[in-house]
Amino acid sequence: MAASLSLVFASKKFAVEVDPKVQAILEFLPGANCGGCGFPGCSAMAEAMAKGSAPITGCPVGGSDAVKRIAEILGVEAGTRDAVVARVLCMGGCKSAVEKSRYHGISDCRAATMISGGSKACGYGCLGFGTCERACPFDAITMSPDGLPVINEDKCTSCGNCVAACPKHIIKLLPVNKKVTVRCSSHDKGAVVKKKCSVGCIGCSLCQKACPFDAIEMDRMPSKWTGFWPGSSRRSAGSAGSVWENVRPM
Repeated sequence: MAASLSLVFASKKFAVEVDPKVQAILEFLPGANCGGCGFPGCSAMAEAMAKGSAPITGCPVGGSDAVKRIAEILGVEAGTRDAVVARVLCMGGCKSAVEKSRYHGISDCRAATMISGGSKACGYGCLGFGTCERACPFDAITMSPDGLPVINEDKCTSCGNCVAACPKHIIKLLPVNKKVTVRCSSHDKGAVVKKKCSVGCIGCSLCQKACPFDAIEMDRMPSKWTGFWPGSSRRSAGSAGSVWENVRPM
């Protein structure tokens, strides 16, 4: 009996008061503890939001509805956060990219990169060991038979875990409404790219010349898309014929 009373006394004496705003904010955070916000978990993010040391748009998973509700709790303006999604900027799979060596080791892209930058001749390309797939807490990434990650944009929450996990930095968070992407990250010269990968961008600038809206500019390599117009689809001349260009109907 005495021990029970002492425990009750200790729990009240050393109890840590929790800001009710933190608890309220936690109700609208996803609870995934993915770390995409830069904090170790949703609780830490909620505390930072309540203190004003983190933006209410800082959770990439919660979405606009969560931002609106948290803004109401804190009595601030909701603001806006453009929706983004992870995209893989490489198409050099097993059938397209040349191997310079054979790797026998841990099935991990980061480990493979430590051995001469990986087994592929292209030093910028995907190594295909699925490190990004394992890093995704939402099962939004699967590896294709060709050894390339495929991102399910409906499942992707833009937490950024795959971006951080990729040692080649070929996964980027890009605006959802930007449907046109040059899926090549090589900065090698065209002749070198052709020897290393059959679908790599060689920087020929044909896509830039073919675009009737001046939406493409060459920025070293690969080419960079500067605009997007919803409309019909037309085959682009860029990235070895691997990109689809959305253009405004004439």
